[in-house]
Amino acid sequence: MPVMHRNVRYNCRVIFLNRRILLIRPKMALANEGNYRELRWFTPWSRTRQTEEYFLPRMLQSLTKQETVPFGDAVLATRDTCIGSEICEELWTPHSPHVDMGLDGVEIFTNASGSHHVLRKAHARVDLVTMATTKNGGIYLLANQKGCDGDRLYYDGCALIAMNGHILAQGSQFSLDDVEVLTATLDLEDVRSYRAEISSRNLAASKANPYPRVKVDFALSSREDLLEPLSEPLEWKYHSPAEEISLGPACWLWDFLRRSQQAGFFLPLSGGVDSTATACLVYSMCRQVCEAVNNGNQEVLADVRTIVDQLDYTPRDPRELCGRVLTTCYMASENSSRETRDRAAELARQIGSHHIGLDIDPAVKAVVGIFSLVTGKRPLFAVHGGSRRENLALQNVQARIRMVVAYLFAQLSLWARGARGGLLVLGSANVDESLLGYLTKYDCSSADINPIGGISKTDLRAFVHFCLEHFQLPALEGILAAPATAELEPLADGRVSQTDEEDMGMTYADLSVYGRLRKVAKTGPYGMFCKLVSLWKDVCSPRQVADKVRWFFCKYSMNRHKMTTLTPAYHAESYSPDDNRFDLRPFLYNTSWPWQFRCIEAQVLRLESRGCQDLDGVD
Repeated sequence: MPVMHRNVRYNCRVIFLNRRILLIRPKMALANEGNYRELRWFTPWSRTRQTEEYFLPRMLQSLTKQETVPFGDAVLATRDTCIGSEICEELWTPHSPHVDMGLDGVEIFTNASGSHHVLRKAHARVDLVTMATTKNGGIYLLANQKGCDGDRLYYDGCALIAMNGHILAQGSQFSLDDVEVLTATLDLEDVRSYRAEISSRNLAASKANPYPRVKVDFALSSREDLLEPLSEPLEWKYHSPAEEISLGPACWLWDFLRRSQQAGFFLPLSGGVDSTATACLVYSMCRQVCEAVNNGNQEVLADVRTIVDQLDYTPRDPRELCGRVLTTCYMASENSSRETRDRAAELARQIGSHHIGLDIDPAVKAVVGIFSLVTGKRPLFAVHGGSRRENLALQNVQARIRMVVAYLFAQLSLWARGARGGLLVLGSANVDESLLGYLTKYDCSSADINPIGGISKTDLRAFVHFCLEHFQLPALEGILAAPATAELEPLADGRVSQTDEEDMGMTYADLSVYGRLRKVAKTGPYGMFCKLVSLWKDVCSPRQVADKVRWFFCKYSMNRHKMTTLTPAYHAESYSPDDNRFDLRPFLYNTSWPWQFRCIEAQVLRLESRGCQDLDGVD
């Protein structure tokens, strides 16, 4: 809760009991990296183990019958234990408050968190809590926000209760339920006996500075608790990354759909892995909605009835629901193959989406015809003798017309079918393509939202494999086996002549490595070369590594401007290139990188010289 204290705004935890405020605990460590800008709004409380009087507003005084309450870094002392509070980011800091609180006798730590989902992040979350209670003993209660907060982030729950290094209760990580309550029955004596056996902890505790204690006339235990069965430790059940993708982005899509009050989604379905993965996410969303309704979730039922505009509707079959909320469209051109057209149509049939097939060639010819009419020049594809500029422009015209057609159909296709409402346009550019800029500005990557924009190609393929096995969608087998292609250049004897990896000049696997080194490790060209020359020493020579790094940075810097218009995407990967919030780098670079590339060249020459000398010494 935001609280203004002495004209300074703090982000606070307000703790109540029986209509009275016990403590206002301001946050001491603010999240100010990646997706977070907490320092823009709040000031951290820096006075450790100190409290002040906070004068309540008159409207609250009349409710709580209190004039002032404690404000600051304190703990609660009940009749039978001591309770401390951490807030979100404080758990992730090098010296978390629970360390000193535990040394001062706090036995129960509570954490109200707003921790967003990133693939594989649950492991870190669980490790932090179990390690905290392993070293210092104690009980840790972690509650985390659930759902979409109106932006690129999805908060994935994962509430837990831990004691002395063991997990005693695990909440769901992904769910359409707005509220989930997690409980466990624990014995406070287990905390005391555990701590008493750790000599190093007790030595540190004997020198610990005390926390102010707010006395609370309340007990968590009673004499009648003696026969209560205690909760048993359990093994944390982790989702695989493919499962996380099937659940997290699908929940995010549902939140976005119900809160935007639109009637569904419109997806340009090309028959490739990326748009297929997006379609599968909507289908997964429909499965989760049907499951939630089946389990008696009345809020989800009310929302789905509003979306489909039918007050007596009850979703039972995911395919039937998908047909109501998802419209897919294959936009063919003269460069499209029969194989991708058939794959898109078959997938749409299997998931149940309302599918449209159309031809964009008349629109493409009309736009190119305007250019020819004005300039007297007719651009040609490279295979027909055109220049690189002509070839690229002709590809971009097709891609951009698809975006215009997508928005037209999103606005009017339901009207044409006699139904109310409009559709949200879904994008399907993955994080690797965005990083490199392998997309056309204002093409079908331009959409309302993009559920896969923060997911790598490697993880997307694993997710589609997961759908093939768990959703019984045999059409996915052919899609996975086909080469990735944009199909924007003329076919060769009716076959695809263009593949994504040939166009990019690098593999998707390499792109994931570049992305993590660029964003997570913060490397420039020379730093990336130094890391990769060791990492790839068994497969590439220093010269080959240098060429790869130079090619990546040329393409990356040339296309960085495209990130300024990137569609808002589900944040799932630590190397997302999203310019608007996460990766705040310039979008205008010197694409020749003269100083860095000269340093790389000098280092390559030194390594090659050393290699020759080593060979000369071999008989």
